Amino acid sequence: MPTEQAFAAATRLEDRGGGTYAADVPDGWDIVGNVDGGLLLAVVGRALVAATGRPDPVTITAHYLRPGRAGPAVVSTEVVKEGRRFTTARATMHAGGQDVVTALATLGTLGTSADVLHLDGAPPELPPVGDCELVVSGDGFPPTFMDRVEVRLHPEDGGLFRGEPSGVPQVRGWFRLRDDEPIDTVGLLLAVDAFPPTIFNASLPAAWTPTVELTAHLRARPAPGWLACSFRTRFVTGGFLEVDGEVWDPTGALVAQSRQLALVPRG
Repeated sequence: MPTEQAFAAATRLEDRGGGTYAADVPDGWDIVGNVDGGLLLAVVGRALVAATGRPDPVTITAHYLRPGRAGPAVVSTEVVKEGRRFTTARATMHAGGQDVVTALATLGTLGTSADVLHLDGAPPELPPVGDCELVVSGDGFPPTFMDRVEVRLHPEDGGLFRGEPSGVPQVRGWFRLRDDEPIDTVGLLLAVDAFPPTIFNASLPAAWTPTVELTAHLRARPAPGWLACSFRTRFVTGGFLEVDGEVWDPTGALVAQSRQLALVPRG
């Protein structure tokens, strides 16, 4: 019997009935002790897929109420409206006696490629995968989460971990799951929050930026292979920064967009 792959295992759910699902987030998917926000979003997304019977999140907005920790959790779901093409539902993840993440999503069935009527943009210009810098964990930095996925940064952006920021608050690179694990639309929810903070490449205080809210729009199911990703920040004001992301599959199709609001690190 084949061994369950890492992302599938990390987002595995047990149906408890009544729209409630049990999860057990494993160790190692964290940023200095706090579970990566994309992994939490993927667990919630998996529960919403199960609750609605719709295979693909189309749009999902999550609010992060407190840091998530590895260990058991419960996701409670509620269908808000069921239509012919889409179902809207909400979900809340509970762990340690507290609410961790709450989300509202619309789900449906996406195609394997996105019909293009107008396109004002393109995948980021990236060197071949082998010429980009693989991010691996260090002594707490980069965090262990980076060993659970495969992220390869554009050489111009990779200096952020060597104390050589590019001066531009952006990160670009290639993404895939480890061990050739296939990625579905729930996996895209992980991808949009899998890269280092854009602020690491700016001449500003650098620390992990806690997510306040994260919205993902999914356009199509990704073709197999490496995903080309870019994330950019334009405004760091009022104690917050935004991160706008794009994810493109190997066919050149835009498969996901994201916007995240995060806190500017203190000190």
